[in-house]
Amino acid sequence: MVNLEIAKIFYLIAEYLEMEEVPFKPYAYQRAAVTLENLEQDVGEIYEKEGVKGLKKIPGVGEAIASRIVEYLKTGKIKYYEKLKKKTPLKLEELTAVEGLGPKRIKVLYQKLGIKNLKDLEKAAKSHKIAPLFRFGEKTEKNILEAIEFLKKSKGRVLLGEILPIVKEIYEKLKNFKEIKKITIVGSLRRMKETIGDADFLIASKNPKKVMDFFVSLPGVVKVWGKGHTKSSVRMKDGFNVDVRVVPEKSYGAALQYFTGSKEHNIVTRKIAISKRLKLNEYGLFKGQKMIAGKTEEQIYKALGMQWIPPELREDQGEIEAALKGKLPRLIELKDIKGDLHCHSKWDGGHHSILEMAKKAMEMGYDYLGISDHTKFLVIEHGLNEKQLGLQRKEIDKLNEKFKKQGLKFRILQGAETNILNDGSIDITDEALKKLDYAIAGIHSSFKMSRKKMTERIIRAIKNPNIDIISHPTGRLLKKREEYQIDFDKILRAAKEFGAILEINSFPLRLDLNDQNIRRCKEAGVKMVINTDSHHRDQMRYIELGVAQARRGWAEKKDIINSQPLNKLLKYFK
Repeated sequence: MVNLEIAKIFYLIAEYLEMEEVPFKPYAYQRAAVTLENLEQDVGEIYEKEGVKGLKKIPGVGEAIASRIVEYLKTGKIKYYEKLKKKTPLKLEELTAVEGLGPKRIKVLYQKLGIKNLKDLEKAAKSHKIAPLFRFGEKTEKNILEAIEFLKKSKGRVLLGEILPIVKEIYEKLKNFKEIKKITIVGSLRRMKETIGDADFLIASKNPKKVMDFFVSLPGVVKVWGKGHTKSSVRMKDGFNVDVRVVPEKSYGAALQYFTGSKEHNIVTRKIAISKRLKLNEYGLFKGQKMIAGKTEEQIYKALGMQWIPPELREDQGEIEAALKGKLPRLIELKDIKGDLHCHSKWDGGHHSILEMAKKAMEMGYDYLGISDHTKFLVIEHGLNEKQLGLQRKEIDKLNEKFKKQGLKFRILQGAETNILNDGSIDITDEALKKLDYAIAGIHSSFKMSRKKMTERIIRAIKNPNIDIISHPTGRLLKKREEYQIDFDKILRAAKEFGAILEINSFPLRLDLNDQNIRRCKEAGVKMVINTDSHHRDQMRYIELGVAQARRGWAEKKDIINSQPLNKLLKYFK
């Protein structure tokens, strides 16, 4: 948790420095923040074992940043950050959440209109005070209002990728407490919803009081909302609530089914129980006064005449009907993934070399890794031109030759994440694209085109015989930006006809495609790929989120191309 706390502060320091137009330093803090955010080892443990020397071994952490980490570990604060906040007293985190508002624009709004928070911003936009400002205009003002409305809809929700590592840490602490016999993460987190309201744990214990005492005193708890004999609720430092429920072991399966949800799924299971003259609740499945099932979830579903239903499917979207017929899909699993085809390297400003990314992929047990750096349209991302792609190919070939000599079957593939320009053309020549093992195309600009034009734009890219994969196909950013206006059915028909593969992007902010669109792809016979869009080697662990998203969309191994061995995978390209 401490890694994420420090990373959050470093991101804000970078934004304050960018606002002041300080050179170089913002990038240094951003780089350190990304590293800490993805670091699997706790910085507190590193400092305890190796001191400042250990911290300086972390990529992107030099003398100054190491001293800030030490200061936070010792005091829970960073004076430098407090000083920056005092100098420009505004809610930066709140304002940067608005799509299209960066630190420099926020500074102008603060200086010209005294805007300090989201409320001020909305008031100024509604009063049409923003449009007259230099480099803003009516279109920007309208976009700001739309972005604020979108933010309101997702208020109180936390990204799955943000909350999951913290909840897993809490889970480990609780699991190791001797009074706890069984523990499961339940609710929307167990169903792996893309945004989460709060975290829920189900526990079996013979000593609930000791469990509750231990739970409310966990590190990171800032407020106890309620502490009872079988239920307690707390607020975490990270800004979300955690609830714990303790049940006897004989009812654990029934409680697990009940507290996993969804509410809609549970309504239907209870109706099925009633139709069989049974009663289903969190304590068990009863025939009159007699409990006939409850210790395990499997018992509950079996007694109701259906297959056990994976938690990711429990949304009353046809899973109950399929389970009653014994026709649930055999969902894709994490162990089925053979490689990641959307990873960035130092060539386009990523954090790690191709070799470092490859080593991480081998650690994860992959057979292959696709390096897909940005191309030239994205100057800000150090996008590669045709000549640079040729030089990169030479490096990849050398590495593959080296692996071969070492007797390794692992292989690096060269891809590229090209840009779909406004007219649907690609920013790299066909000649250069043909030399790649595969090519990805994605939209990185002009997001607010009309439905017709945006659909035509994507379809033209799909029709390009040198494009294999469409990255983050609907362009949404969770809690930040809505999907593009597109005719998804038309895009599916084009993808099927021209053999294009649609990406399930695992990056926590994207999770694009969503579960409904994944299901539509599956039904249309359009192949998909689960990628992480990693710009840092430790972000490759986000594959877990993409697999969960695929499962929520009923995807099976056969639907996902990177569940296939290399020889089969290459057949999908070109």
